[in-house]
This record gives sequence, structure tokens and C-alpha cells, in this order.
Amino acid sequence: MKHPILLWVLLGLLSPAVAQRPRHPIDPFAGLDTVFARVLRDWHAAGFAVAVVEKKKVIYSRGFGYRDVESRQPVTPHTIFAIGSCTKAFTAALIGQLDRQGRLDIDKPVRDYLPELKFYNETMNSTITLRDMMCHRTGLPRHDYAWYLFNSGSRDSLIHRIQFQEPTAGVREKWQYNNFMFLAQGMVVQKLTDSSWESNVAERLFKPLGMTESDLSVNDLQKAPEAAIGYELKKDSIIQRVDYHDVEAIAPAGAINSSVNDMAAWVATWVNGGKYRDKEILPASYVNEAISAQMVSGGGVPSREAPDIFFSSYGFGWSLASYRGHYRVEHGGNIDGFTASTCLFPSDSVGIVVLCNQSSSQVPAIVRNFIADRLLHLGYKDWSTYLKSLADKGRADAKAAASARVASVRSLTHPSHPLDDYAGIYSNPGYGSMEVVAERDSLWVNFPHMIWWLRHSHYDVFDPLEKDQKTGIDTADDGPLKVQFNMDQGGNINSISMNIEPALNKPIFFSRTPRPNALTPADLQRYAGEYQIANVIIKCYVKNETTLYLVVPGQPEYELVPVAKDKFVLKTLPNFEEQFVADEKGEISAILSVQPNGTFKAVRKKQP
Repeated sequence: MKHPILLWVLLGLLSPAVAQRPRHPIDPFAGLDTVFARVLRDWHAAGFAVAVVEKKKVIYSRGFGYRDVESRQPVTPHTIFAIGSCTKAFTAALIGQLDRQGRLDIDKPVRDYLPELKFYNETMNSTITLRDMMCHRTGLPRHDYAWYLFNSGSRDSLIHRIQFQEPTAGVREKWQYNNFMFLAQGMVVQKLTDSSWESNVAERLFKPLGMTESDLSVNDLQKAPEAAIGYELKKDSIIQRVDYHDVEAIAPAGAINSSVNDMAAWVATWVNGGKYRDKEILPASYVNEAISAQMVSGGGVPSREAPDIFFSSYGFGWSLASYRGHYRVEHGGNIDGFTASTCLFPSDSVGIVVLCNQSSSQVPAIVRNFIADRLLHLGYKDWSTYLKSLADKGRADAKAAASARVASVRSLTHPSHPLDDYAGIYSNPGYGSMEVVAERDSLWVNFPHMIWWLRHSHYDVFDPLEKDQKTGIDTADDGPLKVQFNMDQGGNINSISMNIEPALNKPIFFSRTPRPNALTPADLQRYAGEYQIANVIIKCYVKNETTLYLVVPGQPEYELVPVAKDKFVLKTLPNFEEQFVADEKGEISAILSVQPNGTFKAVRKKQP
């Protein structure tokens, strides 16, 4: 027979010990130096820093590896890294503060506050709200090349491009990540406060949190006494330095630079319901909404290898998932040379920040998961080996895909035109302009902050290979992107098409305008005069000593753009060419008007 009284006595004796047991009876960080040294070695990483918050206290803060590999400067908790898209939670938080103050309503159309923001169609214009933008459900896919390749120093110009960017779903139909929508939130903040996004972040967030090491631009990062250098991995094992990527124009989506010491204050604010050192920084109601599911971002089906990680949703600048039985709120950040992870487990009052100076690195995820497993008393899992196997598979699949692409190319073909015929300015209103030039028997593409060499693939299709200003061109570093030149009915090169937005499942076209040749006023005056074809008189004349115009009776005047010797195109009709013909004395005697429906000759009338 059991003895219930004795059992209750024993339980009574044991329960105080259980109740008073420290949360971490064994140091959860013991041995991590060895673990993280192996992570650095296995992933050929330059360095990283990590900070851990529990409740209101920073319980761990360390640096590993080097912030500057060449000079062997170590990473410390004060080292400054670019945090990339971890910036988004800061921008959305500013919107949350303004909503609490009654200065906006996140459920009203965003154009009520930013009328200059226009979308692709009227349904989007009248429907899309700040809430939609904060959780990526506007119907717009990424369109990232529109800011990354076609970088602009003007936020207004990037906002202007949005109206030409095609959606791939209806509003609130589908989750699709979009950096432009966070740029637009920053512009709303600027409009309503009459102060820049940078000033708002500094005054409303950095200052009350004591984030004195953080800054908001590449210029400031370069001046920081302990700035990390960015690196990338070449050929799977070579650590190579990369330049900082200036994202000033789209800053509200990813421009913050910070240390783990500073970011610990940010994470502590979220862990404590919006308060830092008992002072409200963010409204508690906003914090609850921001870390709650606003939109399903994926199926979230658990894998066989990780059956205890599932569901996938998005809040306001935060990704949400179930991590081994715990509610996880996290956001990553990636920009040239840097990878970041900001993570919190609200129900466990735990926050983890990992900042790494390597592009597209798995190191932050590995370090974050190792620490989370220790703090949450979860079973051991070798995250480094697991993620390494996935990365190796991804590389193998990419190589197989590249081999398949090479096998499908028709060899022994050549471009349809002389290379000079491809030169010009190619533009798309939703993206911007790029210049194609013919030099040294090759075609090159000039972007605001990048150069491509176009390696001929087949016919009028080329492989774009980035030219590094220090190391040149890595001919093995090609991908699936192709640059295709297209012709009009007259056989003239008139556009480039590229599949630079995968969600569209169709190419984006860039129309060609020949690059104008510089001509003096005297040069232009050679072409001025009257030209006759049948009974029609065509007039050419010079305005302001800089521009040649052509007028046909009954039609508007056409500006002529010089593109070659004695050759012009109509600026508004680039498929129409005007070739001036010179006689034996070098004097202009006629115009050959080359049009899609034929070529017409107009003879110059002799001057009285």
C-alpha cells in the first residue's frame, strides 16, 4: 500500500528546492569558445559578435574572429557592422509610434499621407495601407534590381519608380518581400514629422536607448573607430574583402550600422514589451501587433531533418516561427559583406543578436540556434553540420544547373550586328538607365556603382559578369541571368530584356536610345536648311546653338539626337533615323529618312 502522507511530505521537502532552482544551474555559455572557433573555421568566416539578453539584463556579449582580417584587428562587442534588413523593425516602429500619437492610421490608404506614392494600377492606389506595406502583402514582388543595380542618390526618384513596377498578385493575396515598401514608410515618417528618417531614428530610438555606437550611413560607418570590414567567400574558401554598398537612397529598408552592445538595448526593449529601463519606448499595443502574425509568409511545413521548426508568418518587420516548441520572432539582414540576425523569444524573455562581416553567411543562424538551445534547455543539435549539408547541396544543385545551361547553348554563333550597334542608353521607368559601350572588342554595361562585362553566349544573348575594381573579372562566377538584345522590324537593336524579377516569369525590357555624339554649333549648322521630297518641304534648324530639330508640315517638331557621323535619330521615335548625305565637297546634299516602313530621300534645296 502507498503512503500518501509520506509522499506529500517528500514533495513538500522537495518543492522549495525546485522553486528556488536557478534558471541556468550550469553555465549555458560554457565551452562556446571552442564551438564558435569551429564555426569560424568550417565556414571560413572573418568574424562575428553576439549579445544575449535575458529579461532586462545582458548576460553574454562577445566577439570572435577579426573585424579586419588583413591587419588582424579582433571583433569585440563594440565592433560596428551593417545590420541590413534588421533595420526594418526600426522603421516600422516609427510608424507604430506615430499611430499611437494619432498622427496616422495604419489601416487607411497610404496615399492619404504620401500622395506622391503611386502604384501600378488604381486598385492598388486606393487599397494599399501602411499595414499592408509593413507586412509585405501589397502584391508587389521584390523588384530589388531597381535599387541595387540602378542605385540612385534620390529617394524621390526611387518612389517615382514604384508606379511602373508590375505586381504579381492582388493586394493581401500573397506575402512578397519588398524593400521599396519600407522606403515608402520612411518617406511617410519624414512627411508627417517634417524631419528626415535618419533624424527620427536617432531621436526617437537611438537616443532613448543609449545606442551611441550606432549610425545610419556608409559615410558614418567609415568614420567609426571600430568599424568591421565586409568580406565575401570566393570559391567556397577564399575570404575576400568587399566594398561597402551605399544604400542611402533606400535607407529605411536597411541602412543601420550597429554593435551587438547597442543592439542588445533594442532587443531588451522588445523582450520587455516596449520598455527599456522601465521607460516606454514603443507602445505595448504596437509591440503585440508587430510580433503577431499579420500575413502568412509560407507554408511552414516542418522538414524531416528539423521536424520541430514550423509555421511561417510575418508581423511588422519581424518573421515568426515555432522553434522547437518556443515562439520565435526574428529578422535577418544581408548586404554586401555583412549578415545579421536579430532574434527574440518573447515567452521566454530571451533575445539574441548576432552580427557577422561576411556576405550571405549561415554563421548568425548557427550561433543563434546554438545559444537558443542552451538557454531554452533543448536537446543538442549540430546546427553547423546540418546547415553545411544544406549549403553543399545548394552549391551542387547550382553547378548542375549551370552545366545544363551551358549544354543548352548553341555554339559557333555570333552577334547579329557589329558591337558598336549595341551601344547606347537602355532605360526602363520602373528601374532606371544603364549604358552599354563597345570597347576592346567587348560590350560593357555601366551602372551607377557597378560594371558588367558581357561575355557572348549565343546569337544576341550575353552572360553578365561583374568587374571588380580590384580583382577584375571572375569568369567562373556566372549565374542564370542573361542579357538579350532585341531588334525592331527594321533590324535595328532597340532594347535589352532580362529576367531580373523571377516572380514575374517574364523579362523586363529596357528601351534603347543611342548615345548622342557631341557636336559644335558650327557642326549642327551644316545640316540646317530645307529638304524636298515630292511636294513636301522638310525643314531642319538649330535652337540655342545646341540642338538640331526637324519639322514635317502638319507634324510637331522633332528633336534630332546625333549618334554617328552625319547620322541622327528622332528623340521621341528612336526607330526613325535621319542619315544626312554629303557630296564630293563635303557639303550636305540630302537626307535619307530610314523608317520601319522604308527609306525615303529628301534633297536639299539650294539656298538663294
